[in-house]
Amino acid sequence: MADERFAALEDLSRRLEEGARRLREDGLDPEEAVRVAGECAELASQAAVELDRIARAGGADAADVPGQEELL
Repeated sequence: MADERFAALEDLSRRLEEGARRLREDGLDPEEAVRVAGECAELASQAAVELDRIARAGGADAADVPGQEELL
């Protein structure tokens, strides 16, 4: 598992991916889609707060942050 500093961020990322998967499902009820989209928006907000917390706590190199691999 990655550094403990990123555990909450990894959990939020996993939950966002699950929400996105659910939104792509065929036959998703419109009301359910609105609910899931709202949950995803809240999770994204929490992820932004967590990233800010990490940055303020001493930061991290981009290479240390999960999902921030160098693009070729």
